[in-house]
Amino acid sequence: EASGCYHACAAACAYSLYCRLEARGNKREILMEVILREYVDNLGQRGDIVKVSDGYGRNYLLPRKLALPVTEGNKRHVERERHIVEAREAEEKSQAEAIASKLAVVEVVLVRRVGDTEQLYGSVTATDIADVLKDKGFEIDKRKLVLPEPLKTLGEHTIRLRLHQEVDVSLKVQINKEEI
Repeated sequence: EASGCYHACAAACAYSLYCRLEARGNKREILMEVILREYVDNLGQRGDIVKVSDGYGRNYLLPRKLALPVTEGNKRHVERERHIVEAREAEEKSQAEAIASKLAVVEVVLVRRVGDTEQLYGSVTATDIADVLKDKGFEIDKRKLVLPEPLKTLGEHTIRLRLHQEVDVSLKVQINKEEI
């Protein structure tokens, strides 16, 4: 539960007014409340008020403008933004669905050199796949390709492409042996 004292060291925390010292089990940690301006994985949606550790808030969320400290003015500001963003999100989702329907029939074929044991020299990365998609007329950011590890074997692989927070598409990637 939260104790009543606020974090007093303004030099360590530029947003000290928004930080609270909380006891969790046997340890006490400094938490701050922020309003999310964007969707953040494993944290929340736009407009949610969440408690995060002081360092995460100050060093990651606030500098990247993913969150704002909780104040009445910021609450009103986020509410105004929400209406604009909801319309934009709906448009982006419909565009992502249109691209997903086109990508569902696309097969990415890559040709790589292999050794005597049919093992690839090097590997196929998200950048390689994004380049092939770009050649086919799809401008896809390589970070949207969910590739847990680079592909290192010949054959057909199915990878996930996350076009939007709510729109995923499976993409078939065929890696063939280069003929010498």
